[in-house]
Amino acid sequence: MSDSTGSLRQSSTEQHPARDMPVAGANPLSVHINADARQVWLMLREPRLVQQWHGWDADTLDEEIRSIYFAPSVIEGPNHTFLTVDGGDTFQIEPVRDGCVVTIERVEAEPDEITEGWITFLQQLRFALERHPSTARRTAFFMGESSDGASIIEKLHAEQLQQPGDSYSLSLPGGHKLTGTVWFRTENQLGLTVAEYAEHGEGLVIVADQPSLSGKGSSLAVISTYELGANALRSAWESWDTFRRQHYPSSGSLETSKLKS
Repeated sequence: MSDSTGSLRQSSTEQHPARDMPVAGANPLSVHINADARQVWLMLREPRLVQQWHGWDADTLDEEIRSIYFAPSVIEGPNHTFLTVDGGDTFQIEPVRDGCVVTIERVEAEPDEITEGWITFLQQLRFALERHPSTARRTAFFMGESSDGASIIEKLHAEQLQQPGDSYSLSLPGGHKLTGTVWFRTENQLGLTVAEYAEHGEGLVIVADQPSLSGKGSSLAVISTYELGANALRSAWESWDTFRRQHYPSSGSLETSKLKS
């Protein structure tokens, strides 16, 4: 991204002087959530609430939720301690003094695209519970292969953002400004809270690379907004669509929530 279309300013380097050291050690499929076990369980077992964190708005979202979380093969653990979804992956819910630890145990041990997807959705679950437990989201999404194979995090000039809680300032094409803090960081993913993407509180952007053993990997972005007006949404989506066209010209069009005309 050229200087005219994007820039990033790190504003809390004093807290973490070793900016080139990646976050490591933690299990990316395990998160601490500042919510009680009942709230977590409801977010997993009520379809309208699952819609607030799983995936992104799409014509297939309802069917996808039914097939994963409400199929006959789904197993609910005693006392709501775990949920095994279709396919065998399991949400483990462990109450702790200041909330819950939610861990996804995969049937397949090797990391793959499904594991990366669960990392994204688990962080969206945490965000929904902690920031917007009763607010409907509107989303934008794209996935595709980059023109040069570079990471989407690098294309945003955000590779130095490593530590959750660090603040940032980012410009997308057209001067579209994003400010907030790092929500999470893994080897292949970066989550950012975005002050401009919510009428009250913050929205969330997750960008991720999807390595593939079969060839060139793809990248994706999930943009979650809350209570923005139609004009603000269109402005945000236009900037992300310009970014997509610049760096992922072979990708499908930006997939967004439907707005009432």
